[in-house]
Amino acid sequence: MTETTGDNEAPFRSSIMQIEPQWIDYNGHLNMAYYNVMFDRAIDQFWLKLGIGPAYMKERHGSTFTAECHVRYLREIHLGDPVEVSVWLLEADDKRLHTFEELRHATEGWISASSENMSLHIDMTSRKVAPFPADICERIAAVVEAHGRAPRPEGIGRNIAMPSKR
Repeated sequence: MTETTGDNEAPFRSSIMQIEPQWIDYNGHLNMAYYNVMFDRAIDQFWLKLGIGPAYMKERHGSTFTAECHVRYLREIHLGDPVEVSVWLLEADDKRLHTFEELRHATEGWISASSENMSLHIDMTSRKVAPFPADICERIAAVVEAHGRAPRPEGIGRNIAMPSKR
C-alpha cells in the first residue's frame, strides 16, 4: 500500500478485515490480544493517509510508538465476522497524536470494541520523542480539523475504576 494524503473523511474507515482462526480462544470468541492487532492494522492504514507509514520511516527516519492505550470490549466477535475500524484523530500537537477507534461488525454495524490511544512521534535515529516535520504537522492539523467536525463517538476519555459504593 502506498502512502497518500487522500481526503480527510471523518472518521477514517479501514479496509474490511476477517477474523483469523488462530485468534479464537477457548471461549469460542476473538481473544482480547487480537482486537489490538486489528486496531493496529487500521492505524497503519490511517498513518498511510497522514504520510507517516513505512516509506516515511525509511526515507525520513520517523515513526510512532504507542504510549498509552485503553480498550473497551463491548460485544463478542466470532470467526467469520467481517470487521471494519473507524478512526478519529481527536487531537494532536507537534509530538503526539490522540486517536479513538471503534471496531464494528462490517455488515451489521454494531460496535464490538473501542480503543483510545496516545501515540508519540519518534526520531528513529535517536529513538527519542521528536517533533513532526512541518509538512506532516500541516497534514495532521487538517485531519484534526476535519475530524473535529464529525460527531464524537461515545466512550472518549473513559477511566477504569470500580463502581461507586454510594
